[in-house]
Formats: sequence, C-alpha cells, structure tokens
Amino acid sequence: MKIVVVGDAGLDVVARHEGPVVYGGDSRSQVRLTGGGAGANTAVWLAHAGAQTTLIARVGDDAGGRLVRAELESAGVSCAFAVDPEAPTCCVVVLVDGSGQRSMLPDRGAIARFSPSDIEPAVLAGADHLHLSGYVLLDPSSRPAGLAALAAAKEAGLTTSVDPQAAALITDTFLDDVHGTDLLLPNTAELLALTGSDDPLVAKTLLDTVGAVAVTSGLDGATWVSPDGVVSVPAEEAECVDSTGAGDAFDAGVLAAWVRGESIVEALRAGVRLGARAVTKVGAQP
Repeated sequence: MKIVVVGDAGLDVVARHEGPVVYGGDSRSQVRLTGGGAGANTAVWLAHAGAQTTLIARVGDDAGGRLVRAELESAGVSCAFAVDPEAPTCCVVVLVDGSGQRSMLPDRGAIARFSPSDIEPAVLAGADHLHLSGYVLLDPSSRPAGLAALAAAKEAGLTTSVDPQAAALITDTFLDDVHGTDLLLPNTAELLALTGSDDPLVAKTLLDTVGAVAVTSGLDGATWVSPDGVVSVPAEEAECVDSTGAGDAFDAGVLAAWVRGESIVEALRAGVRLGARAVTKVGAQP
C-alpha cells in the first residue's frame, strides 16, 4: 500500500502558556521546536500506521528545510521535495493555551511558491492513493499545484482525498476544485463553512461533488457519509495537551485503513484512535 501526500512541510514553534497572553508584556511559556505542516503531519502518521508514504512539498534551501527532510526520512517518509533557492522553509508559531487549544501564526514560506512543475508524475507511479492538504488549494499562489496534483492522480488511476484544513480560509472555488475527489475529510467547522450547517448529516449535500465525506466532530466522534449510508463512531477519551495536528492524524488513520481495504467502521475507529493519541503530546507528529 503506497500513499502519496501533497502538502506543506515545515517547523512548528509550539509555545504552551497557562494564562492569557499579555499584550505588550511577557507571558511565561514552555516552548518546543517540532516538525509540522499539515502534509508532513499526515505523512508521518501514515508511515506510523504502516503505509508506504511519500510527501511532495516545497522547502527552502536552508537549515529548516534540511532538518525537516532528515526528520521525515528518519520517520520512514520518502521526501519528493522541490528546493526553493529564495523563500524560507514554512514555519508556524503555535500558541497553545491551558486547555490544549491552539492558535497558529503561519509563514508558508516556500510552500506558497509550490508549482505544478513540482508534481513529478514518476512519484505517483505504483501508488494507490493521493491525499492533498487543503492549504495548498486555499492559497491562490499554490492552488494551481494542488489542482495539478489532483489531475495527475486521477490520470494515474489513484483514488484521492482532500482535507479542507481551515474553515476561515475556505474559498468560493473550493468545492469546484475538489469535484470528483473520492473522499473529503472536514471537521465540523469546515463543514459549516462549506454547507452552512455543522450537522454531519448535511454532508449528504456534498455527494454530488465528492464520493464520500468523513466528518470529525471532536468529542462527538466521527461520521462517514456516502451514497451507501451513514456510519458513526464515538470519540476516544484522551487528555488534551496540544490539539495541533489532531485532524491530520485522524486523516492518516482513516486513509491507512480505508486504502488497505478495511471496513468503514474500522477506518473511522483508526482515525479516531490516532486523533486521540495526537492530542496527548506536544507537537503534531508521533
């Protein structure tokens, strides 16, 4: 089973603060440097779940890019990276409060210059599935590369999936961009942005656009909606230390099981299980 992921790879500077951030002053925190980027997060969790995984991304010709590649390769991810001679590697400052909820300050850097020429058809050879991080589509500068990746995957006969990633950034063209995708993986906030409702059952209205929808609903678990019906599983209990990357881990669990041919129930359970594991530690990767 080989899965190709297309998306951002970078570094996360995670700052955990117990009290409110003091504007114009100091707020004590615990700061960690970790691997990040939604594409990289899902790729690492996929490798962790036993999938042969390749990540297509664009990084800077800098220490950050070299560190990201080394960390991913050590986790078992093959890196098909374009190296940008001018822009820096993606970096995100992640502010995590006492309840484990995160706010992000992203600098997309090199991945904002992601281009269709960065999608090498040879990388897709022998693959079963392509997963695209929605951040690529949500930035006008990298959108052509996301569209090229989906088109190349369909031409190669791969199944495809997309995670919308950011409700606040979803554009009017997004549903047109993902038309024909086999699986859409929104959370309830993204579902609300796409349909006007956060009820997982409203995902039925998206089935003219995509083959199926797997919705994450936090403490309410996850739901799979397809022409064959609706399947739901409960959440798993976990102490939330840092919610960064939980959705990326959910994607990996679902995709690894689904592409492997397991049942929809088992795929959802695998996603919920990895999502729950992700929130118990600082950082978005296992």
